[in-house]
Amino acid sequence: MLREIHCFTRVAARLSFSAAAADLGMSQPAMSQAITRLERATGVRLFQRTAHEVRLTAEGKALLPYAEQAIEAAGAFTAEAARLAMPIIHLAYPPLVGTLAARIVRRLAGRNPAVGVELRVAGRAEAARALADGEVSAAILAVPAPTAFVTRFVTGARFHVVVDHLAVPAGHRLQARPRVTAAELGGQVLLTPGTLPWPGLPGRSRMVADDDFAAALDLVAAGAGLLPIPQLLARSIRRDDVRFVPLEADGLRITYALAWSKERVTPELMALVQAVQDALWTR
Repeated sequence: MLREIHCFTRVAARLSFSAAAADLGMSQPAMSQAITRLERATGVRLFQRTAHEVRLTAEGKALLPYAEQAIEAAGAFTAEAARLAMPIIHLAYPPLVGTLAARIVRRLAGRNPAVGVELRVAGRAEAARALADGEVSAAILAVPAPTAFVTRFVTGARFHVVVDHLAVPAGHRLQARPRVTAAELGGQVLLTPGTLPWPGLPGRSRMVADDDFAAALDLVAAGAGLLPIPQLLARSIRRDDVRFVPLEADGLRITYALAWSKERVTPELMALVQAVQDALWTR
């Protein structure tokens, strides 16, 4: 009966059997037969038809909203069934590369057949654990990774995020500078969200758990140190207690890579790898 209800809504919208039939790719006689079947099934006359016009009856007008709801519900059912049948990839990623993660989701959704992606924000330690435990299919991680990790997982699609700003606490003597050079950081405490100090920068390093820039900015605001940071974050974060100053430090960057298990390779996972590579090439 859903087909007949669909025919009813089209005739009601067009007030023309021939126009409604054309919309649905049917013949006019087939459209008339569908409406007749619906009227017989419901025991209600839906249209008044003359040689010159088609009008909804009072009963037809009363039933039309229910018919439209039925069509909408059927469409929602079909869409949800397609979503549930879609292969799902679980991807862990750090907040810093959220824009890239969104592009990957859009690319895989537009693929034929489509692949769904469930995103999970996680720092390197949490993402590596989730990958090892099979909770995610792949993870975008800061590299280099520990040797034990490299022997168990495959990494690819490497890319770099340039670090070209310095976060300082509000009121710090450097906040008014148009830019800061690496040489001026001697004697400063530099916060490192990760496991290795910033290469090529003087000063004393203080490690921040995992690669959590948000926690590191809290330490900056507290006066515990200065934080080299990518421009992407400097533009997106607004805090009254932290200032961002351009930093001149050649080659300072964070390297990321997509990682996945050697033992859990699927066609959907390979589609994800390709989507990441494509997204990086078309930025």
